Order: sequence, then structure tokens, then C-alpha cells
Amino acid sequence: MHIEERVQIAVPPVVIDQIWSEVDQWHLWDPDTKKAQLGGSFAVGAKGRIVPRKGMGVPMVVTERTEGRSFTVEGYIPLFRMHFEHTVIPIATGSEVTHRVWFSGLLAFLFGPNVAKQVRQGLPRTMQSLKIYAEQRHECLKCDA
Repeated sequence: MHIEERVQIAVPPVVIDQIWSEVDQWHLWDPDTKKAQLGGSFAVGAKGRIVPRKGMGVPMVVTERTEGRSFTVEGYIPLFRMHFEHTVIPIATGSEVTHRVWFSGLLAFLFGPNVAKQVRQGLPRTMQSLKIYAEQRHECLKCDA
């Protein structure tokens, strides 16, 4: 089961990548995130914790990172993994950002449907919030230059 959402954002991919790398600021653009933190640099193997607005916090680890292009984090509880893949590609008007979510582990059949329902409801809102945040941030940076 894969859940995917895309949005076009009028900023270069480097702006999106910078926003992604500021893990402790994810709550500013992701309305479903209460708090996120990462021990160390934003790189493969870095571990941290993410706390959603609803539900319990879970440990997370960066499992893929290509600077300027993508990252994937895995949230986990025993026997259940949540994979959150984020990609950005350049387009004529700025960037196309895609977020994909899927589940794995022995208990995916049990927890997956409920978590998927929450993700399907929240992901479009999160993507629009990222768009607004990134475009406002980029506009402010241009004004300061």
C-alpha cells in the first residue's frame, strides 16, 4: 500500500532541500507534526524522534539521503515500519515535490489501514502547507537580498 501526493512549488529545489534538512523546524510546515528532532547531521543513519499532533512519538532513522533531491525516513515500532519518502525535481516553474508513504513489517496488516487513513487525510494539507511555507520563505529571502 503506497500513498502519494505531489505539489508544484515556485521555488528552486535547493530551497525545499534546505527546509527538509531543518528537522527541528518541520512543525512549521507540517501541520501533523508536533515535534521532530534528529541527533547529528541530516544524513543516512541519523536517528531521532518524531511526535505527531495526534498519537505517540516514534523513533525514526534517515534511511536515504541525496542532497538536493531526496530523503527517506523510517518511523518504527516493534514489527511495524512507516516509510516516508520525499523527492524534489526541478521544473520550469520551480520544483515538483512528491511525498510517498508506505508500511512494512509483520504488523503492517494490523496498523497499516488505520495509519493509512490518517496519512491520506493529512498529506494533501501537509503538501499545501509546505508550498505556502517555502514560497513565503523564498520571497522573504529575495526581499532581504
